[in-house]
Amino acid sequence: MEEKTPAVQMRDITKRFGTTLANDKVWLDIYRGEILALLGENGSGKTTLMNMLSGIYFPDAGKILVDGREVVIRSPRDAFELGIGMIHQHFKLVDVFTAAENIVLGLHEPGRLDRKAVAEKVRAICETYGFDVDPDQKVYDMSVSQKQTVEIVKVLYRGADILILDEPTAVLTPQETDKLFAVLRNMRADGKAIVIITHKMHEVEALSDRVAVLRHGQFVGDMLTAKTNAQEMTNMMVGHAVSLNIRRPEPKDPKPRLQVEGLTVRSMDGILKLEDVSFTANSGEILGVAGISGSGQKELLEAIAGLQPVERGSIRYLEPDGGGAELLGMDPLDIAARGVVLSFVPEDRLGMGLVGSMDLTDNMMLRSFRRGRSPFVDRKSPRTLASQVVSELSVSTPGLGIPVRRLSGGNVQKVLVGREIAAAPTVLLTAYAVRGLDIGASHTIYDLINRQKEQGVAVIYVGEDLDVLLELSDRILVLCGGKVSGIVDGRTTSKRAVGMMMTKLGGDAHE
Repeated sequence: MEEKTPAVQMRDITKRFGTTLANDKVWLDIYRGEILALLGENGSGKTTLMNMLSGIYFPDAGKILVDGREVVIRSPRDAFELGIGMIHQHFKLVDVFTAAENIVLGLHEPGRLDRKAVAEKVRAICETYGFDVDPDQKVYDMSVSQKQTVEIVKVLYRGADILILDEPTAVLTPQETDKLFAVLRNMRADGKAIVIITHKMHEVEALSDRVAVLRHGQFVGDMLTAKTNAQEMTNMMVGHAVSLNIRRPEPKDPKPRLQVEGLTVRSMDGILKLEDVSFTANSGEILGVAGISGSGQKELLEAIAGLQPVERGSIRYLEPDGGGAELLGMDPLDIAARGVVLSFVPEDRLGMGLVGSMDLTDNMMLRSFRRGRSPFVDRKSPRTLASQVVSELSVSTPGLGIPVRRLSGGNVQKVLVGREIAAAPTVLLTAYAVRGLDIGASHTIYDLINRQKEQGVAVIYVGEDLDVLLELSDRILVLCGGKVSGIVDGRTTSKRAVGMMMTKLGGDAHE
C-alpha cells in the first residue's frame, strides 16, 4: 500500500496561556479523504490546537506543514488561503444578514457583489454535498442546525478542503445529527480532510476513520476507529480505567414533591409552547424529560422556577412535612427559598448562567449574596464553595481569581452545575447539565445528581442524549410539540419506544 502524504503535519506544537501549558510538543497528522476524531477531556487542549491551525492563535513553538511544505498561519485569512476552515462551537454569523450575505462577508470579490452568482454557487455547493440552505433566508429566522449549515457552506465557498468542526453536534437533535453526518461522509468521499472535536463516543464510532487523543495538552496516540472501542478510547483520554455504566439506585421512599397540572404556556409572541401538561415529581427520584429540541422542555423548567409567565394551570409544591404551596404567581426568589432550584445550563452558558468577566468566587456569590446582609461582607463562603467545586469536579483553572470566560467551555459548565447543586435544593431542575462535557466529567455530574436523589431531592433532568436518559432516569416524561405524549418507566422502556413518542408516532403510552 502506498504511503499517503498527510494534508497537514503539526510538529512539536506548543502553546502557553500565562502559566497554563495548553499544548505541549503536540504531533498530529491529518489526511485527505478521512474523518479524524480529536478526543480529550475538557481543557486537554483540543480546541487550542485547532485554533492554531485555523489562524486564531499563533503557536509559541513548533511548525505546521501543509502538503509537505512548512507554512506560517497568522490569521484565519492565511488559513483560508491554505484551504483550512474551522466551524466553531459558537457561530460567527451576522443575524440581520441573509445566508448568502454571511457566506461572502469579508471576501474581496472584484467589482460589485453579484447576488445571483453567489446564490448559484451556494446552491451548487449544497447540491454536491446534500445541504439544505436557502441563500435568501435571514440568520435570525434559522434554527441552530441551519446556522451551522451556513457556517460549513461559508467555509466551503472559500475553497476549504481541510475542515475542522468543534463540537458540531452539541446542540443538534438526533435527526439533525444524522443529516450532518451524511454531509460529512459526502465530503470525505470528495477527498476533503475533516477533523471533528467531540465527546460523544457513539458518534466517534459511527463517523470517524481514525481517532487521536490528547491528555493534559500532550498527544498520547492515535489509532484506527475500527480497531478500538469506546472503553479503550475513554481510558486513553483519562489515563486510567473508567466505568462507562451509569448508576441507577432504587428510589428510597419516594413521596410526591411537585404536582404540575394543566400547565399551559405561551411565548411572548403568542405561540403555544406547553399545552395542558400534568405530572408528579417524587422525592428521591429522577424524572427524565425527553423530547426533540424545542418541544417545551425549557419552558417547563422555567415555568416551575418562576421565570416564565403561565397562561393557566397549577404547580403545587408539597413540603416534606406535609404542608404545601402553590408556586404559580410567586417570584423566583421565593420559589428558590423553598428549595426549588433551577440548574439550567443554557445554550449560551456565559450569556445566561455566569458573568464571563467575573472570577469564580464572584460567580458563586451571584447565587448566595442575598443570604448575607451585604455582598461585601462574606466573600469567605463563596470562596470556599468555589474551591470545593474546583476540587470535586476537577475544574481545570490556574486559580480562583481567573475570569470565567478564560476557562474552556466544559470547565465553565462544571462551575455552573456545581454552584447550583451546592444550593442544597429539595427540587433540582437541571437542563443540559453535561452539554459539551467530556465523558469523565459527565459521569462526575451523573454521580452528583444521583447523590442528590439519594438525599431525597426530587430531580427533574432534561437531557439531549437519549441513551443517558434511559440509563439515569427512574421515569421519563416524553414531550412532543408542547404536549405530554407519555410517561414511561426508565428501567423497562426502549430507546425506540421513546423516540417514537418524541415524534408522536407512539400514541399515548401513559403509565
